[in-house]
Amino acid sequence: MTGTQARPAGALTGATALTSAVRQLAVAAHRLDRCRTLAEVAEVAATHAREVLDARACAICRIEQDTCSVLATNPDAPDQMLAAGSTFRAEDRPALRKLLRDRASWVAHSPEFVSDLEVGDEVEADSLRAFGLSSGLAAPIIVNEFVWGQVYAARGVDQALFEIDDVATAEVLAGLIAGAVARVDLEDQVRHLVSDDPLTGLGNRRVADHAAQAALDAEGETCIVMCDVDGLKRVNDELGHDAGDDLLRAVADVLRRIQDDLPGSTAARLGGDEFSLVTGGHARATVSQAVARALATYPLPHGAAISWGIASTADGHADGTRTLFRRADAAQYQAKRSRARAAKALERRNAESAVTVDRLITAVVAAVLAAQTGEVTRLCALAGAAAAALGGSTWTVLRDTDGMPAAVARGGTPSDEPGDRQTLTVEHAPWVVQVETTAPDDATDSLTEALQALIDVAIHGAR
Repeated sequence: MTGTQARPAGALTGATALTSAVRQLAVAAHRLDRCRTLAEVAEVAATHAREVLDARACAICRIEQDTCSVLATNPDAPDQMLAAGSTFRAEDRPALRKLLRDRASWVAHSPEFVSDLEVGDEVEADSLRAFGLSSGLAAPIIVNEFVWGQVYAARGVDQALFEIDDVATAEVLAGLIAGAVARVDLEDQVRHLVSDDPLTGLGNRRVADHAAQAALDAEGETCIVMCDVDGLKRVNDELGHDAGDDLLRAVADVLRRIQDDLPGSTAARLGGDEFSLVTGGHARATVSQAVARALATYPLPHGAAISWGIASTADGHADGTRTLFRRADAAQYQAKRSRARAAKALERRNAESAVTVDRLITAVVAAVLAAQTGEVTRLCALAGAAAAALGGSTWTVLRDTDGMPAAVARGGTPSDEPGDRQTLTVEHAPWVVQVETTAPDDATDSLTEALQALIDVAIHGAR
C-alpha cells in the first residue's frame, strides 16, 4: 500500500477535531500543573499524550549523554516497543541523533503502508513493522534550551498515519511537559536547599525534627541518637579544613550505614560536628547495637571518633520531640566526658610509663658501668638497680642449663607493704633475669622491652 492511509469513518475532522485537541491539551496542562514529582509528570504526560495524539501507545523518555531511557508508557505493557525502563542509544537510532542535533520532531511509517520514499527513518520504520504498528512520531522536550527528553507515540494498523498536524500537537504537548519538568526540578532544588545539608547530603535539623514528630505520631517506640565528633578541631588545626570536611563526610557515611541497618530511620546533620539519628518502631537495644556495630566496623580517619547518647520513649518519660533531643544530647555529653576522662587517664599513664622507663635506663646503666667485669656481676648489678628503680623488693639471676633454669644469685627482701606487685622476666640465653616491680600493668611491655635491651648491653660489655 502506498500513500497516506485515510482516517477511519467517524473520525473527528475539521473544526471539531481542532476543538477536541485544544480541550485535551488544556486538561493535560491542568493535570501536569498538579504534579509534584518527575515520576508523576511522566505518568500523566504518557496518559494524555496517548489521548491527545489518538495513539496506540505513548512513551515519555529522558535523554542523558546520548542515552534515551523510558520513564513511563501508556499502556504499560512489557512486550511493547518502548517498555518502561528500557534504554537505547543515539548511535543506534539515527532519528534520535537528529532530534538531539536539530531539536526537531520526526515521523516514520511502516513500509507496509507507504512507499519507500515516505517511510522516514529506516530504523524506526523497521521497528514499527516488527511490532505491528503503522506510524510513529517523536517530539523533543526542551528544558532550559537543552533537549531533556522526548514524547514518543505510535499508532496501530487500524489507525491513520501521523500527519503534520499531529506533529504540531505533539510539540505543543512537549512544551507543556517541559514546563512541568522545569517547575518540578526547581521545587526539588528548593526542597534540597531547605532540607539538605550541602556538605554531607544528610537531612538538616528541620528534617530531623519532622522525622521525630512523625515517629512519635506513629505511637511506636521512638529513639533519638545524638552524635558529636571527637577530634574535628584537631583535624582542622593540624590538617586543614578540607580534611575536616572529609571527616564530616565520613561521619555522614557511617550514619547512612546505620540508617540502612534500621529501616525507616532518618540521619541528619544538625550543624557543626553535631549529628542525629531518629528511629521509629525499633527497640532501644536494637538501635544501640546497630550504632555500636557501625562505629566498630567503620572507624573514622585521622584518629577521630564519635561520642553518642540515646533517648527512647520506652524510658517511661512523657516526651515531646524537644525533650527527647535534650535527653539524647545529655547522654551524648556524658559519653563525651567519659571518653575525655579515659583519654586523659591513658595519656597520664603513658607519660608515667615513659618517666619510669627513663628512670630504669638511667639507674641500670650507672650500675652496670660501676660493676666489676664478668657476666654474673654485671647481671646482678642490673637486676638490683632495676628492682630499686621500679619499686620492687626482690630480684633473681638464673642460668638455663638444658631447659632447667637454676638460680645463680638473688637479692632484696620481700616487702610486706601493700600494693600490686608483678615480676618482669627477660632472657639472654643462657641467662634469665627476674625483677619485681610495682609499675602498672599497662607499662609492662615498655619496661620489658627496655630491660631486654639493657641485659644485652650488660652481657656484651662483660665479654
